[in-house]
Amino acid sequence: MPIKNTGLATVRKCGAALCVTLALLAGCGAPPWNDPNPQYDDEFITYQSVMSPAPPKHLDPATSYASDESLFIDQIYEPPMGYHFLKRPYELVPLALGSEPVLTFLDADGNEVQESDEAMAFSRYTLQVSEDERYQPHPAFALDAAGRPLYLFETAEEGRRYRQVPDFPETGTRQVQANDFVYAIKRLADPEIGSPMLGFMAHYIVGWEDFSKQLGEVPRSGWLNLNEYPMEGLQVLDERTFTITIKGRYPQFRYWLAMHFFSPIAPEVDRFYHNPGFAERNLTLDWWPVGAGPFMMVKNDPNSEIVLERNPNFREEFYPSEGEPGDREAGLLDDAGKQIPFIDRAVFRLEKEVLPLWTKFLQGYYDRSGEVHGNTNGVYDQAFVVGPDGVEMSKELEDHHITMSPDVKPAIYYYGFNMRDPVVGGYTEDKRKLRQALQIAFNTEEYLNIFYKGNGIPSQSIIPPGIPGFLEGEAGMNPYVYDWVDGEPRRKPLDYARQLLAEAGYPNGRDARTGEPLKIFIDVQSQAISNTTMNWMDRAFGEIGVQVEYRPADWNRTREKLLTGNTQIFSHGWLADYPDPENFLFLLYGPESPLDCKCDGANNSNYSSEVFDEAFRQIRMLPPGPERDERVALAVEQYRKDAVWLFAYYPKDIYLNNSWVYNNKRHGVSKASLMYTRIDTRERARKQVEWNQPITWPLYAGALLLLSLVLPGVIAYRRRQKATARVAEDS
Repeated sequence: MPIKNTGLATVRKCGAALCVTLALLAGCGAPPWNDPNPQYDDEFITYQSVMSPAPPKHLDPATSYASDESLFIDQIYEPPMGYHFLKRPYELVPLALGSEPVLTFLDADGNEVQESDEAMAFSRYTLQVSEDERYQPHPAFALDAAGRPLYLFETAEEGRRYRQVPDFPETGTRQVQANDFVYAIKRLADPEIGSPMLGFMAHYIVGWEDFSKQLGEVPRSGWLNLNEYPMEGLQVLDERTFTITIKGRYPQFRYWLAMHFFSPIAPEVDRFYHNPGFAERNLTLDWWPVGAGPFMMVKNDPNSEIVLERNPNFREEFYPSEGEPGDREAGLLDDAGKQIPFIDRAVFRLEKEVLPLWTKFLQGYYDRSGEVHGNTNGVYDQAFVVGPDGVEMSKELEDHHITMSPDVKPAIYYYGFNMRDPVVGGYTEDKRKLRQALQIAFNTEEYLNIFYKGNGIPSQSIIPPGIPGFLEGEAGMNPYVYDWVDGEPRRKPLDYARQLLAEAGYPNGRDARTGEPLKIFIDVQSQAISNTTMNWMDRAFGEIGVQVEYRPADWNRTREKLLTGNTQIFSHGWLADYPDPENFLFLLYGPESPLDCKCDGANNSNYSSEVFDEAFRQIRMLPPGPERDERVALAVEQYRKDAVWLFAYYPKDIYLNNSWVYNNKRHGVSKASLMYTRIDTRERARKQVEWNQPITWPLYAGALLLLSLVLPGVIAYRRRQKATARVAEDS
């Protein structure tokens, strides 16, 4: 019986293990081992990004009013108007329209009149849809041989096998028609849908209130065809032309035409999603949007990822050939005249924590630091250093050739005075001086540097950068709080604040009549302020002898106090719906006071000034031009003189882009900018391999250690085997 050579088998096993190890190491030229992104088999150019930790609640353009949701909606839908990608101040351009809207003015009888005519009662916008607008492929447009909709079901059982839109084997498309825009506007007025525009547009579009009331009285059973219900202010003239008639004169209505609320909705899409049983499976317009924009949604898993792909039916569109000064030098016009979009797919993955997102960005697995919550605020100290020339990138980022995209949002955050408060409110000269003293004492520059790493711009006006009416330099300075020194605004000295405080009746911070110390009360949101911040504010006001008491509460309680006027100083903020000074000045318009309108008004300061209100009313009606600019300047001056807010600043974020990502200019108002993004996929792949080289020496060391441990035993065993064999032969 032959002897089993176990030593040889052991050697073979060790050799096999070593071969496998070496084979793995030989694969280092392949994609990185730690790549968290799935590999696609196609040749698509894929953009890798992240989405907000809070999944989108609404993707229906009629109901969505959240910035996070606009990240997706604005890529899928095209409203009548849009914004030029590069130009600042923001410039409106036709988007789904073939040309600019035509504006005419009518009297009460519907006769055309001049804009200046006293009989002018209505403004009519005539809009013509571009003949190149086509919807994405979708089963709602699929037809059978007889031209009837292929996927309309009588019972939930008939459509039970379809769980999501990609499950439908047949799709179709058609041109976008004028009636689709009219249908979409009617949906905004449908109380069943609950659009944020329901109450606001009733002030403007003719017949809105009557239409909404009529729909509210209609019994509902499945789909309601809105084509059967006319609205007086909406008319379809032909397949590509429609009109919207609004009350009076409201030039800012053009900006509303650039919001996704006015994007077209095909009636057959609305009908498709009302199939029985579809809503229970999230087969709805709120989950699966359908548009004519550059991209379409092919996957919606908010717990994992949302995927957009290029709409094959998107019209021919090209990268802009002009921008603002500096764009050409920044390389933002290198792609001028090239057809867009440049990417074929966009994958937005869920990242709940900042650090994993940041790590994957530095490894090259995300193209940008984020579109929604992925700015650099959470990892600021790792990303930047504060040098003599301001904020600079850390050495690690510089070595990666990462670029910065500063984003000064058309927004304002502020602490406001309640102008009806008996202590800090009122319009007498002593009350103004009290508020101005507090404004000077609150060093906004120091506050932003300490608590926001300098990521904010102290406000000199209620109007932020990029919005008409914002002025640079000395012309835009608030002279009640700042002096112009050496070419820049410099906060007035504390001695001047103390002087104002004394003139207001509070010398050294004490009431001249009673001797009691002046104490101010600040309502703060519990989760939005720290003890460190409050300590800093105590010190700032203590410099002029003023005491502070904080009244923390959650947002619901704070909002209740604002609605009832039960505040003294409060915090708030506003992000522009559209880039017009009216969208900020209305924050102080008298009739917007919650105490006067008995509503959720925007004028939380309860400010009331005839000068300001009259200027605002004219601003609302005047077209852009010198006369309107004068009224804006007058309103801003009155706001400064009355010292309505304690302090304000314009928020600023810094987004980062890996070196292979181009056309990174951030817009601020519109998020429909994904189609301009260009990716160098070869550079990305090369950098991913370079930045993710595996540490292989432990494998080599382990293999050698294994051999060093096993080999002596094998050799000794082999010697004994041979010796035993010789003894057997000799005997």
